[in-house]
Amino acid sequence: MKHILSGLRRAPKVLSQFVDAIPEDKLDLRRGDGFWTIAEHVSHLAQVQPMLLERLDRFMKEVQPEFVPFIPGNGPAGPALVPRMQIDVALIQFSTLREKQLSLLDSADERVWQREAIHPEYDRYSFVILVRHILMHDYWHMYRMEELWLTRDAYLTRLE
Repeated sequence: MKHILSGLRRAPKVLSQFVDAIPEDKLDLRRGDGFWTIAEHVSHLAQVQPMLLERLDRFMKEVQPEFVPFIPGNGPAGPALVPRMQIDVALIQFSTLREKQLSLLDSADERVWQREAIHPEYDRYSFVILVRHILMHDYWHMYRMEELWLTRDAYLTRLE
């Protein structure tokens, strides 16, 4: 777990430095139907942090929490684009909420780390899986942003 926590601690700085390297005119470029922009990926990373913090908190307080799937934009109108935030605001929100998450993680005892949960989306769900999922989610979106920024159209991964 030490390495996963280390990755979570580094993610805000990695994200911030990465986004600073992207030319501003690329942030809102939509590469095709169904593609999020880089700015939408950054916004999404900021917008999911409260939900992730709440899940971590529930694991701290409940012996076997039960969760519902979180699907952005999954409402009566169907999937929607992520609401775009100002980039600097999104980066601050991401960093601030990550600090709160890490504070909870640092205070979690062995019993919490062993807890399992019920989640209809997964065959198995636990505190460890959630923490690992947060790390992989961060870096998957960062990879996708880099792909949207740098990859030529013929090689761009289509997520259809």
